[in-house]
Amino acid sequence: MPHKKPVVVVSRKLPDAIETRMMELFDTRLNVDDHPMTKAELIEAVKVADVLVPTVTDRIDAGILSNAGPNLKLVANFGTGVDHIDLATARSRGIIVTNTPGVLTEDTADMAMALILSVPRRIAEGERLIRSGDWKGWSPTHMLGHRIWGKRLGIIGMGRIGQAVARRAKAFGMSIHYHNRKRVHPDIEGELEATYWESLDQMLARMDVVTIHCPHTPATFHLLSARRLELLPKHAYVVNTARGEIVDENALTRMLIRGDLAGAGLDVFEHEPAVNPKLLALDNVVLLPHLGSATIEGRIDMGEKVLVNIKTFADGHQPPDRVLASMF
Repeated sequence: MPHKKPVVVVSRKLPDAIETRMMELFDTRLNVDDHPMTKAELIEAVKVADVLVPTVTDRIDAGILSNAGPNLKLVANFGTGVDHIDLATARSRGIIVTNTPGVLTEDTADMAMALILSVPRRIAEGERLIRSGDWKGWSPTHMLGHRIWGKRLGIIGMGRIGQAVARRAKAFGMSIHYHNRKRVHPDIEGELEATYWESLDQMLARMDVVTIHCPHTPATFHLLSARRLELLPKHAYVVNTARGEIVDENALTRMLIRGDLAGAGLDVFEHEPAVNPKLLALDNVVLLPHLGSATIEGRIDMGEKVLVNIKTFADGHQPPDRVLASMF
């Protein structure tokens, strides 16, 4: 008798190469029109699936997992962050959760560096000026920004992505500072010439640019609170390519409007896809639609990680990218 293929339900459209391989390997149900699945659709999916493949747009909460059929044993997340999945409920029901670590490091670091460059140099603002037809020509004092060479960069979260950003920023002449749950290895500190701050508050008060690279967990919700944002110097910039919930977006917006911060580069938002309309009116903010991992290469690498996790699990082995409680 041939081995029964696991039923795999995919919540959003994935790259064609990944979907084709999924169809070959598993009994796969694709989301052909790429619509965000409703809660009712997700509940129906977990009732029939052996494996669910969600993305960051799907909130896999206790209400959904409590409706799972007896065959659902794996949630193979298409993405690194798993804050949209109720991990405690999954564990209590014996459901393994996997993610796709490592493959998005360089892409996300590139995007963070792009924002670190574009906000102080007013790149998006200048591009809008050209398109408007209002540019009157070069002037010695027109649209002056700030150089980043020689400035202090404060990195919140010195994991893979934080270190990749530090390497890029160091090449641009920035001084590297960081706050992390644990101090990184001395060899890494030496390579990056990085200064460790045990106190986030003390680091923030001294930085020119702050960039966020920690996961969103209950402990990091509004880690950059109104109080902490007010510690930043008025000339400082905030860059976020991690998760919007880590920053108190309303407080950040108020400070930008008052001129208590120089600017911000945001690829993520607290209530995605909704964006605070007051942010849209500000020239000193660069806003991007969650593009951190949006490269063809990165998305294919993510999909291949998902394939390996499902195939390994289907073959009776522990998938390589299990999400463990100790990680968060």
